[in-house]
Amino acid sequence: MATTNLRYGRYRKLDARTLWHRRELPTWLLAGGIYGGWFAITALYGVLPWWVVLPVGGWLCAWHGSLQHEALHGHPTRNPLVNELLVFPSLWLWYPYRLYRELHLTHHLDSRLTCPIDDPESYYVTPQLWHAMGPARRAVRWVLNTLAGRLLLGPIVTTFWLYSKEIQRLVRGDTRNLLAWALHAVACGMVLIWVIVVCGIPFWAYLAFFAYPGVALSLLRSFAEHRPAPTFAQRTVINEAEWPFALLFLHNNLHAVHHREPGLPWYELPARYRATRDEVLAANGGFVQAGYRELARRFLVRPKDLPVHPYFGTEHCQPEDVDKMIRRQASAQAVSLP
Repeated sequence: MATTNLRYGRYRKLDARTLWHRRELPTWLLAGGIYGGWFAITALYGVLPWWVVLPVGGWLCAWHGSLQHEALHGHPTRNPLVNELLVFPSLWLWYPYRLYRELHLTHHLDSRLTCPIDDPESYYVTPQLWHAMGPARRAVRWVLNTLAGRLLLGPIVTTFWLYSKEIQRLVRGDTRNLLAWALHAVACGMVLIWVIVVCGIPFWAYLAFFAYPGVALSLLRSFAEHRPAPTFAQRTVINEAEWPFALLFLHNNLHAVHHREPGLPWYELPARYRATRDEVLAANGGFVQAGYRELARRFLVRPKDLPVHPYFGTEHCQPEDVDKMIRRQASAQAVSLP
């Protein structure tokens, strides 16, 4: 027997699995490890060299981002509020969790993947916008399509895009995201009180050694996880990542599997991929990468593809009213969990 909640991408199999799986203990232990490590590295900031703090701090912030991704997909509990509380502190100071949840679940409308208007996580632009851009804006788009550019400039540019859109929304009188931002302010305040007041870490140092590299590492995962293709099944990658990146990204590098079963918990993704590898790769047109070292070798300073979406305006990428699509899907298919 299985139950599904499409709004949260949740999938539960009600069978005789072990307590380890039924209570999702791996995710609880992961959360404990992330918070314990973060408290330790911030408390020891004054006695550790920067070359220790930087990789550990950045790793833990990115790992917490991966945990947020698990939470918005319905883990480790069936209760969205409990999951939100588990990841409430914003270690990377970047994105309001509720806004991230809304946009990411919209991204999971697979028929709209990569389309510049309908997919909120797309880095592609329409031909019309490209022609309207000046040389500087075009240059930024080209740079972001290189791995070095995505890692070095991506946190700044994506933050600018996010805040610009939200300010424009407010100017138009749209206040629907105010609660998300208010909660985000509290989440950031909790982190900064500990970091600055208790641990004595300067704000600039927390940005440089924790938040910025944490966001950059997360952008490494998303750098080439989708591509434009005629069919949506061929738009999502399998990256057979090396350790430790697979653990950092909680196996979300097996992205085609995640999009096929978005409610599958992170620790079950590798086994599912091994069992269905031929099927998955046949469906996604062999869109597979050998790991992040291969990605760096190929695209460190060379753009991975064009910034302009090649199918925009065709039957393969025709903009729709996404809000209407979500409401239609929810009313037609959503099944409440007991």
